Amino acid sequence: MQTAPIPIEQLAAEVYDSAPPPVQDRMVSLLVGKIYESAPVAERSNLVTSLMKPLGVLSLVAVANGIFANIRFRNDWPDVQVRPDDVQNIRAQDVVDLANYAQQVSTQVLDGLARIVTGSPVLATSAAAALLIHMLVQRQQTRRST
Repeated sequence: MQTAPIPIEQLAAEVYDSAPPPVQDRMVSLLVGKIYESAPVAERSNLVTSLMKPLGVLSLVAVANGIFANIRFRNDWPDVQVRPDDVQNIRAQDVVDLANYAQQVSTQVLDGLARIVTGSPVLATSAAAALLIHMLVQRQQTRRST
């Protein structure tokens, strides 16, 4: 008798739940990159804007060869607006790197990502988004219990 295969999302959630915090951070960043990769341009702009907000100029210079610093310098401080034409030059790996930095600076940045993902009908229906939301809820529960 064969058993039904376990859905990959469930396996990933179980791995996340049992992983040490640095691995969890990396998993979240990779999922953010995956979501960015499949997102429409407007949502890409929102994701990048949300990730950039907590970071200072030096952090932005250090990430992805300064691509985010260039966007930052074009805007007035502290208002960051990532335009649709900006995201044409931003790769998913750049967003993964940005998410890594943003998580180190602010746990609230992840709450903003959850709002963007759940607020977008296009993003909210993807398996990667569902998994990201699971991870962010787990992280929030862990923060509250410590």
